[in-house]
This record gives sequence, structure tokens and C-alpha cells, in this order.
Amino acid sequence: MLRVAVPNKGSLSEPATTIMKEAGYAQRRDTKELVLTDADNGVEFFYLRPRDVAVYVGAGTVDLGITGRDLLLDSGSTAREVMALGFARSTFRFAAPAGSMDAVSDIDGRRVATSYSGLVRSHLDEHGITAEVVHLDGAVETAVTLGVADLIADVVETGTTLRNAGLEVFGDPILRSEAVLISRSDAGAATQGEPDPALDTLRRRLHGVLVARQYVLMDYDCPAELVERAVAVTPGLESPTVSPLHDRAWVAVRSMVPRKQTNAVMDELYRIGARGILVTDIAACRL
Repeated sequence: MLRVAVPNKGSLSEPATTIMKEAGYAQRRDTKELVLTDADNGVEFFYLRPRDVAVYVGAGTVDLGITGRDLLLDSGSTAREVMALGFARSTFRFAAPAGSMDAVSDIDGRRVATSYSGLVRSHLDEHGITAEVVHLDGAVETAVTLGVADLIADVVETGTTLRNAGLEVFGDPILRSEAVLISRSDAGAATQGEPDPALDTLRRRLHGVLVARQYVLMDYDCPAELVERAVAVTPGLESPTVSPLHDRAWVAVRSMVPRKQTNAVMDELYRIGARGILVTDIAACRL
């Protein structure tokens, strides 16, 4: 049975549970539940602290897990990223008192406070910077005010919290992070060298959900004489479906359309002469 680790709390927890449900897997209803077996799909889910997921996957205790890319790299785990999942996006950056630092080279000889000490040390080593990394479990924004450090390295979203603490970001981002599916470094092969079917199925299902979130299904009626112009607007992934209607002067067209372009495509189709334009959400797909 495939063993999968899911974050039990924090910003990763709810969207991770949601994507698993959309992929057809049973998920816990009680947040106190630590283990759930989905016998129908041959998967056992373990609900762990987000920071622990990469450690357990890397050790081979579980086969797969969902965590942040930042947490994976910070952990030092041998687990590998399988695919990005498109949620919990964030940017990891250095920040210092306004006007005090402009580049990574300015960090040399300073003290850096962070909750991601492994990630920061690795980044500084890559740039040949010698600095003291001060590990804190949270509230790193106050580290400079309290005299614990000269600057910080932390996740930045709007930057409001940093500005309130008198800090500003500088230099290039250390990392652009998001939720990722990770696996053991040797995952994917069974004893005979064949792919693990349960693992392959889970990856394919998640990919299907991610694609479905990016597209809608568009149906419309179009004069047969204008169908070539219409399908040029909605080419689909392979080719749109075109079916004759009772009135042979018209055809019905069905195609997948990028979600972000939905209204613009509908406007263009209407201008061409298409009518009865309908849009339907796609729950999942296989491509």
C-alpha cells in the first residue's frame, strides 16, 4: 500500500487535502485523525507537521508527501521534487533596516535571523558569503529590533509586516516556493524494475486535477460556413469536437479553453457568429 504524508496544519493543509479529494482520494474529516486508510485506492495517508514531511519521505518511512519547496530544501532531506502543485506560492528573501543593505555581498560578516537556517546557509555558501545564521522558530521580523540579528531571511508576501518592522527587502529572491509533491529518491520502481502502479496513478491523477483547474469546457453552436474561423479561436488540446446539428447549416463545437481566456474567447466567438456559448468547469481529466 502506498504511504503518503499530508500536512496536518498551516497554509499547506487545507489545499493539500482539497487536491487529494479532487483526485479521488478519501481524506480525514476530523483534524485529530493522524492516519487514514483509503483501501479502495490502495493508499494510506499520514497527517504530519509540514516541516516533518520531507524528513519522513527522505527516510523512506513514507513514499510520497506534500510540502513546500522551501521546507524540502531547508530539511536537507534526500527526497526529490516530483511536481509543483500550484498553491501556497511564496517568495523567500533577505530583509534589513531600510537603506542599510543593497546586495547579498553586504551580508558578509553579519548575523542573519531565519526559520530556514539550512536553506539560508546553503544560499550564502553558494555566494561565498560568511555570516552567522541565527535560527528562530518564528517572528523573525523582530530579530533586528531586539538586537538578535542584523538582518533576516523570511517568506515575503505583501511586505507589510516587514515595513511595519522598519525592514525592506534587498537583493534577488533566495527562492520562489510553492507546494510540491515529493517522493523518496528511489521511488517509482518496484523490485522487478517496473513502475509502482499506485504511485504512477496518484501522480497522473494530480496532474489531471492541475490541468483541469487551468481549463474550462466550452460548447457552442456555429454556422457551418464559419466553423474554420471558430475552431481557430478554440483549437483545444488536440482538436475540437465538431458535430452536425439537426439544422445542417449549423454545427456544435466542444473544446477545452484556458480558464483565464474564457470571456475573451466567448466575445470573439460571438463576434464570429457563434451562439449558445456555454462554459462548464472540469473537475479532472486525463491527457
